[in-house]
Amino acid sequence: ANLTYADLSYADLIDADLRYSDLVGAGFAAATFYGADLKWANLTYANLSYADLTNADLKSADLIDADLRYADLTNAYLRYVDLTNAYLRSADLTNADLFNADLIDADLRFADLTNANLGAVDLTNAYLYNADLTNARLNGADLTDADLRYADLTDAVFAWATVTNADFTGTTWSN
Repeated sequence: ANLTYADLSYADLIDADLRYSDLVGAGFAAATFYGADLKWANLTYANLSYADLTNADLKSADLIDADLRYADLTNAYLRYVDLTNAYLRSADLTNADLFNADLIDADLRFADLTNANLGAVDLTNAYLYNADLTNARLNGADLTDADLRYADLTDAVFAWATVTNADFTGTTWSN
């Protein structure tokens, strides 16, 4: 489907099949995508603020410069997704699978990444100020120049992670 720059704010897209869709710049503010299939969708510049993407499959989707403020991505499948420069402030990514995702320059301030799989994720220059990464798995992640000030890293796993110049000021490591 080609929904480039369409405004579908508040739309009910539960279990929708939007694989390979062109959704560049589309407005999906507060839309419901529960269980939707968005594999390989192009959501560059899309507005998904406050959207419910619980259990959605976004494998290999392009979300470059997307607005996901306050979005609910609980249990979302985000492997190989490109979230470069995405705005994920206060997003809920609890139990999300972001293996091998690109989050370069992403804004994850106050985001909840509890139990998230962040293995092999590129978080270069990402902004994770006050984010909750409790029990997150960051094996092989690249956190070069990342801002993790005041983040909660209780029981997070960093095996083989690169943390060159990352800022851990005020970070919580355990209870």
